[in-house]
Amino acid sequence: MKAKLDATDRKILEILQTNSNITNAQLAQEIGLSPAPTLERVKKLENSGIIKSYHAVVDMASVGLGVCTFVTVSLKGHNKDNIAKFISAIQQIEEVIECHHVTGQADFILKIVAPDIPAYQNLMLEKVSNIEVVDNMQSTVILSTFKDSKVVPLP
Repeated sequence: MKAKLDATDRKILEILQTNSNITNAQLAQEIGLSPAPTLERVKKLENSGIIKSYHAVVDMASVGLGVCTFVTVSLKGHNKDNIAKFISAIQQIEEVIECHHVTGQADFILKIVAPDIPAYQNLMLEKVSNIEVVDNMQSTVILSTFKDSKVVPLP
């Protein structure tokens, strides 16, 4: 069900998406409310699930993760059991930072990070391809990223 957001809620979401580290007092000043009702609105957005979490965005290269890939995965059979087995196995692999169930030729798209190509190759051979329901995989190495926005455009 689509949530009903007023202009103030939208402004709060726009600000928090670009700076979740802002203080409540700063946020209140930017939206033109006092701190108490601002905090109440933020809590309402959190409790309703519109705001799911807050995160620091880490520069992957600066922490030694030099390889990032997208991997399409097809399962041996696209049924409820195989999907559940795959999702359960993928959630145990920390290098898989995103997993999307998709339509088209593949069943899933994964975003995977690794320190280098040998580590990536080992991860694929030892973990991902060993998931019993995996039939086929296709990897695409990301050479450069020109847009990686975490800001959702609000309708």
